[in-house]
Amino acid sequence: MATAQPQIRKGRKFDQVVAGAREIFLRDGFEGASVDDIARAAGVSKATLYSYFPDKRLLFMEIATRQCEEQARISIERIDSARPPREVLTCVAQQFLGFIYSDMGQRIFRICVAEADRFPMLGQEFYHSGPMILRAAVVDFLKKAVKRGELQIDDFNLAADQFAELCKADLWPKLIFGIITSVTEDEINRVVDGAVTTFLARYGVPAKS
Repeated sequence: MATAQPQIRKGRKFDQVVAGAREIFLRDGFEGASVDDIARAAGVSKATLYSYFPDKRLLFMEIATRQCEEQARISIERIDSARPPREVLTCVAQQFLGFIYSDMGQRIFRICVAEADRFPMLGQEFYHSGPMILRAAVVDFLKKAVKRGELQIDDFNLAADQFAELCKADLWPKLIFGIITSVTEDEINRVVDGAVTTFLARYGVPAKS
């Protein structure tokens, strides 16, 4: 028998609650953030907070999806479709990795995985709030680059997904499994350069002799 999913309720103090929660989550992280502290920062009672968000995970994911939407918006604004593929893909990769390697990005991923059975909509909402939007922007750029004769791609969605996976090579699984706890700018640049070079080796147009 299916378990009813807890629902978020909007109301007059909704944004006030979200603002207070964002302050506490960014300060203390998910596990360290207490409902009492969140209610105090938001200037509402615990009863009011729970009336909007019956589960702390739902409140965290509201903050996370807003962060992700903002990150996707910034990344898309920085995509100059008129620039060469290497420049554009390098910019996209740096923006993407900057978010998923951040403390917030790692917390979001772990919570989505941990709560996949109980709250499957957490991961779904997160994916639709950012990754899907950025993926669509990358696909749009790839199509323009193909029309200009700079790339040769048949399956644009697959190519965009492959590029995202190339960007996660080496460092991402080590972070997730706790083998390392942080990454340096040089390490990120190394992965980005490898991802872009490998992608262009597969989809780039050979130079004319």
